Amino acid sequence: MGAPALVFDLDGTLTDPLPGIAGCLRYALGRLDRPCPDDDALGIYIGPPLRGTFATLLGTTDHTLIEAALRFYRERFAAVGLFENRVYDGVPGMLDRLQVVGPLLVATSKMAEYAERIVRHFGLSSYFAGVYGAEPGGHFDDKADLLAHLVRRERLTAERTIMIGDRVFDVAAARANGLRAIGALWGYGSERELREAGATQLCATPEALPSVVAQLLG
Repeated sequence: MGAPALVFDLDGTLTDPLPGIAGCLRYALGRLDRPCPDDDALGIYIGPPLRGTFATLLGTTDHTLIEAALRFYRERFAAVGLFENRVYDGVPGMLDRLQVVGPLLVATSKMAEYAERIVRHFGLSSYFAGVYGAEPGGHFDDKADLLAHLVRRERLTAERTIMIGDRVFDVAAARANGLRAIGALWGYGSERELREAGATQLCATPEALPSVVAQLLG
């Protein structure tokens, strides 16, 4: 039996990125002279790939328009948006306790280069053996594909690997790859969303996560 490994989503699980994401969505839509929902309504767009988010917000499947919105979003995000963010209370202590379990990794729908900068900026790099994210051109936008790549690259045993995330996309990706999933209730997904997606367990706080992991790993 392989060694255990833990894979963490970034947005809504390790950090709260709403100010930066909302600001960049508003900027991109403004550059295209399109209306933008208020910040409270934008919380549902934390987690999904950006191309799908802009298709919804713009009400279009026009590839050129979606890519233009994505360029404007990343224009602001690369400069200021990625650091309009904060680490959730309890996360560093949680990671400190979980390091003894096995390798810790990050898998996010965010561009890998941005994810690496965020993890480094907030002093979390020392906890993680690798940070995986989307690549240019839409490669690994699908989180199930990203997670499959991570499992292969890190030579993990699926049955001994646990995905921790706050949205349906995290749970669905885990299930597609034979991983168990813990739903992080402190993020942006609802308890109903995570249960219906098939989360193996739910966890209310970062502080409680090490106990939930221990239960799953036996």
